[in-house]
Amino acid sequence: MTATARRIERNGVRATLFLALELGESTWKLAFTPGLGQKPRERTIRARDREALRDEITRAKRRFDLPVRTRVVSCYEAGREGFWLHRSLVAEGIENRVVDAASIEVNRRQRHVKTDRMDVHRLLRLLVRKGLGEERVWSVVHVPTPEDEDRRHLHRELVTAKRDRTRVTNRIQGLLANQGLRIEWRHPLAPQLDALRLWDGSPLPPGLRSRIEREWERVELLNRQIQALEAERRAAIRTGRDRAMAQVRQLLALQGIGSNSAWLYVMEFFGWRRFRNRKQLGSVAGLTPTPHQSGDESREQGIGRDGNRLVRGMAIEIAWGWLRFQPRSALTRWYQRRFGRASSRLRRIGIVALARKLLIALWHFLEPGVVPEGAVCGPAFRVR
Repeated sequence: MTATARRIERNGVRATLFLALELGESTWKLAFTPGLGQKPRERTIRARDREALRDEITRAKRRFDLPVRTRVVSCYEAGREGFWLHRSLVAEGIENRVVDAASIEVNRRQRHVKTDRMDVHRLLRLLVRKGLGEERVWSVVHVPTPEDEDRRHLHRELVTAKRDRTRVTNRIQGLLANQGLRIEWRHPLAPQLDALRLWDGSPLPPGLRSRIEREWERVELLNRQIQALEAERRAAIRTGRDRAMAQVRQLLALQGIGSNSAWLYVMEFFGWRRFRNRKQLGSVAGLTPTPHQSGDESREQGIGRDGNRLVRGMAIEIAWGWLRFQPRSALTRWYQRRFGRASSRLRRIGIVALARKLLIALWHFLEPGVVPEGAVCGPAFRVR
């Protein structure tokens, strides 16, 4: 047994090599240490070079006189690299953690120094503290399985296509408004462009008309893509036999829940996460309060907004729909009693509280099968 390993065992800590990674586009910065009080070993490798990473881990064990089979614990910040690196490290027998970058403590000064070297050392210190048993050092990201991650692409592509379509149509409206004109989207474009006249009675300039026609081709392409994606989703809901599709159909049985919200709730939230309590559910959705209390001062800063933004936006949208389609439910009666006669500002605040309560109620509806009190269920699911 080496001197470093004997010193670690005398301190009652299992021999561990801690590794922090700062991931860049062209290079990765690595920092190793066997524990507190040891000067970190720094290395830089090419980005996504797995062979170089394995070699540096082996060299670090030799540098710190650690056995070949020493436990390795690593971490990196969640970002563009996604989860493939986590799966690769786990396959190598390394205990890896994907860290939420927003949860890492930083200097509170208005101007604080930031470099990749300082970032990787900060990560390494926090990793060692976590390995020594300190709780709440940071928040880690729950890594989905490759199958659960792949299911997200359909609705995320659909959301992106709809946003792109809105951006292009807004650009067309802006080009026409710049000449004091407008069109009806429900009617064919070419006849309308022929009939449009400028303020002096002249037709559209040829350059402007050509640009609008090219923009309209993008709109038609996006419409075809959206229709294809929605058809694929409808087919999956009707014929799917896995647990996720069963949950989507179960949500569709509730009035006020459509295919967009049911699919997004399951694929982004309920289909692959296991929640222990309602606090964890609200935190992951970003629907938790953020109080600020100091001495006699106490105020509320609003919701945290640090969770899944797609689920949070859909939860608030469904809460408004719930008031319309489920007027006799207990949640709707609670909202009307508390905020029904309030100002528009208080009603908007109340809808966030209703969204959180409704999200918890849907969780209970999917897991134990408890129907929200007073809610109306249809005889069968409907794909809209």
